[in-house]
Amino acid sequence: MKPLVSILIPAYNAEKWLAETLRSALDQTWDNKEIVVVDDGSKDGTLALARTFESSIVKVFTHVNQGASATRNKAFSLCHGDYIQWLDADDLLAPDKIARQMEALDDAPDPRLLLSAEWGSFMHRPSRTKFIPSGLWCSLSKAEWLLRKLEQNVYMQTATWLVSRELALAAGLWDTRLLGDDDGEYFCRVLMASDGVRFVPGSKVYYRQAGSGSLSYVGSSDKKRDAQWISMELHMSYLRSLDDSQRARAACVKFMQNWMVAFYPERLDIFDKAQTLSRDFGGQIEAPTLNWKFSWIKTLFGWHFARRAQLRILGTKWSLLSFCDKALCQFERRGPMAQSSPNAVKATQS
Repeated sequence: MKPLVSILIPAYNAEKWLAETLRSALDQTWDNKEIVVVDDGSKDGTLALARTFESSIVKVFTHVNQGASATRNKAFSLCHGDYIQWLDADDLLAPDKIARQMEALDDAPDPRLLLSAEWGSFMHRPSRTKFIPSGLWCSLSKAEWLLRKLEQNVYMQTATWLVSRELALAAGLWDTRLLGDDDGEYFCRVLMASDGVRFVPGSKVYYRQAGSGSLSYVGSSDKKRDAQWISMELHMSYLRSLDDSQRARAACVKFMQNWMVAFYPERLDIFDKAQTLSRDFGGQIEAPTLNWKFSWIKTLFGWHFARRAQLRILGTKWSLLSFCDKALCQFERRGPMAQSSPNAVKATQS
């Protein structure tokens, strides 16, 4: 019998997107699957919507609000799959995403092999998803994968991974302390327990951009800054446990430098920790700089005001882009460009 794949969907206030996400899970061409939805105490109609999909394949549960990591842990405790597909409640899978990855195991049936896939981002129109390869879009050893992630400031989206139960159990539970980058830290642990990454070309994930509403958005939240720094320290410790070369140390310094814009100048305590670590690694962390659009605000009103202005302007820009994309999405669905298939992901594959 084919291995059972569990598609695990944590959901919080996802009423707008959950139906489309569930359809993409149900449309998987890999037949032997189960779908487990755990509602994290949503305040909208998420739970009621999820229950309209309940069947022998789709199981729906709920608990009081505990956050994304705790909800993922709950979903894992309720599933029975030989392989685990994590899927956020607003993202989409190409119909053959899981099948392609499972087929890649035919010539290497190793439960410790970690499978990854292509991914791209969109706002409201999956058919306009942009797939932009990075240095992680290939099969890599675990040390090289971590080196590239830190050196190049790149990552793989949550749903790209297909993880065996053996690997998931070896990695342990999601870290509930992390309000952001919980997926980055979790999959580092999965990677550490693995025999390396097998990248499967053609296997695709569609990541819906959420802007400042995204869990990964740090913004001006001190709790998220604290969580981000914890995750960064863990990333660096995982890499150095595999490779403590000069390249690895330089990658750690570059990784910290890339993220200092999220901490400086509001969290000088974290900036000071990063400076101390960078000196231990033989490098140096500098105060981040603002581009010319905001540097004049810094000169006139100071760093704090310039940072607030930057966050506000970037948020407004994203909102405008999202509004326009949503309007175009509605036009395409109603107008002559409307697609014959109701499943936009299927249409993208043709």
